[in-house]
Amino acid sequence: MTERRYRLAVDIGGTFVDAIAYDEQSGKITVRKSPTTPAAPADGVITATRATGASLEEASVYTHGTTLGLNAILERRGSVTGIITNAGFRDIFEIARGDLPRGSMYDFRYRRPELLVKRRHTVGVPGRIDHRGKVVEELDHDAVIEAGRLLSEWGVESVAVCFLHSYANSEHEKAAKSILTKAFPDLSVSVSVDLVREYREYERTSTAVTDAYIRPILGRYLTDLEDRLREGGFDGSFLIMRSAGGAMTSEVARVSPLLTVFSGPAGGIAGTISLGEATGRSSLISFDVGGTSLDACVIVDGAPTEVYEAEIESLPIRIPVFDIRTIGAGGGSIAWMDKGLLRVGPRSAGAVPGPICYGRGNTEPTVTDASLCLGYLAADEFLGGEMSLDEAAAVRGVTEKLAEPLGMSTERAAASVFDVLLARTVGAIREITVERGLDPREFSLVAFGGAGPMLAPLLAREMDLPEVVVPAAPAVFSAWGMLMSDLEYDLGQTVLTMLDDAALAQIEGVFAQLESEADQVLAAQSVPPVNRVLLRRLDLRYNGQEHTLSVELREADDTDSVVDRFHRRHVERYGHSLTEEVQILTARVRAIGRLEKPSALLGGSQDAQTDGVESRVGERHAFDFATRLSRPFPIYERSLLEAGVEIGGPAIIREPTSVTVIHGDQTAVPDGSGNLVVRLQNSAVR
Repeated sequence: MTERRYRLAVDIGGTFVDAIAYDEQSGKITVRKSPTTPAAPADGVITATRATGASLEEASVYTHGTTLGLNAILERRGSVTGIITNAGFRDIFEIARGDLPRGSMYDFRYRRPELLVKRRHTVGVPGRIDHRGKVVEELDHDAVIEAGRLLSEWGVESVAVCFLHSYANSEHEKAAKSILTKAFPDLSVSVSVDLVREYREYERTSTAVTDAYIRPILGRYLTDLEDRLREGGFDGSFLIMRSAGGAMTSEVARVSPLLTVFSGPAGGIAGTISLGEATGRSSLISFDVGGTSLDACVIVDGAPTEVYEAEIESLPIRIPVFDIRTIGAGGGSIAWMDKGLLRVGPRSAGAVPGPICYGRGNTEPTVTDASLCLGYLAADEFLGGEMSLDEAAAVRGVTEKLAEPLGMSTERAAASVFDVLLARTVGAIREITVERGLDPREFSLVAFGGAGPMLAPLLAREMDLPEVVVPAAPAVFSAWGMLMSDLEYDLGQTVLTMLDDAALAQIEGVFAQLESEADQVLAAQSVPPVNRVLLRRLDLRYNGQEHTLSVELREADDTDSVVDRFHRRHVERYGHSLTEEVQILTARVRAIGRLEKPSALLGGSQDAQTDGVESRVGERHAFDFATRLSRPFPIYERSLLEAGVEIGGPAIIREPTSVTVIHGDQTAVPDGSGNLVVRLQNSAVR
């Protein structure tokens, strides 16, 4: 029998595929990046996996994070989708909430994004359940078959089934799924009750539609990738990252593909939590800057902020996700002129054609091109020297497209690209801290992604953050986080009752049912009983409120303790509490299947025996934002730095897949765990 020694993880980004291989015998970690292949995503994944040198036959676990589903929604490249709903309610999805996105109320040019389902592909069938779960009108099975026939003839590949009040009684939706699956085996079927058992008909419909829209695409992709891995000799556990952290088997991902839409950013947050636990930091901001986007999330007391509804292109999806703020600001983000104003993003050059300096035909300058102009990147050092950049083309693009229209030097125009990018970034961080009553100066910024360590020190200067922590191999840190994840699964059920002792006793039966189902999901994923953990939560609100806060439910809780905990959470989030009665909206269960994880930190202990002088490998002129001048920047090789050696700015600390840029008023110190800690000079962690 082949010995299992490797744990593999791969994360697809908009520009690069990041792969990491952990050798459990030696503790050695190998990281590799390869270009994303949008036309055939599995090609880039396989290329990056092979580049690690790890044998698939010797791999026990392969964890994968992908934005394939998310990109299909954003780019409207999903399957032709239809809806089957109650007769007379065909327009629920199209009418939506009748409101406008924030900031669009007075925009007369605003146009709603294209709907995922054409109205003619929505069919109503007789059958009705009331809000208490009572069957008012039996489901017409013949009408369901006729609806399936019509949709199939119209070229629909995937169907979303959503009936009124199915959260209270799922009988009709399950019957429709069974009928459609038997009568039309080639038709993909998503039912809302499999995804969300909560009230709000539009949100449930939108969730089911989005799931149906990406189900065939993600299913084909996972099948293709898994087949190619098996052909390469892999027969271990193939896991997919979830949007709310944790992983699931590929079989569960095929049944609930919507749970994967934010799986890439979730890996980075999981890694940030792991780093915090290992270094004793509990207040963190994860800061992931890749080629296409910037993702940030707040972690308070070691736990990330979670929500149970996300939004993609104005479409609500009711699934548990980390509360991530994403902006189109990455290394590939395009800098452009808008009526005399400089803007950066949200458009990206992506992997194809990529920034100007890639030499693949793009003529629009990007953040990466500006970085070359400022001296932060070297043309012959990109990706550890595996890829050569065209610096002259980058300078020419920034000059012609930005500097000349702005009437300034090329260097100043490139610095302005960073100024604009920084302003957008500050807004995103303030939104998840200051606007939530949190002081960002009390948080450590964990910077990763290919461009994160380059931008984070600037953000720390701007917002007076106490420190920036750059983990080892930051460009593949999200993939590392995937290796540090357990199996997880969430279930919820709308209850809608006032919180009192009788209600707590009543919902015990609801929890028992949810826990039974969750336990079956873990059992189906081969998790032994000793490794299964079930956690209970309640979504609570004051009577008369619209939205809720989630509160953990403990074994010894009574009404008073739950109410007190809710009051405290309300004060933390909104600065005040009320005297109104508290209402239960949803009962939730999170199932966790504990997995073995790498024992070593990414990068391990810092055992290099060279000081700052000996690790200095060169020098080049670069732009110092502390003085707003170009000046000599010493260059240090990160792998040669000894723990505790203080590097004063300005300086560039390079590694194969990323660079950390330290400005004139900052210092960097490698810690004993392989992390690089950047602070303002003469400052200490608060």
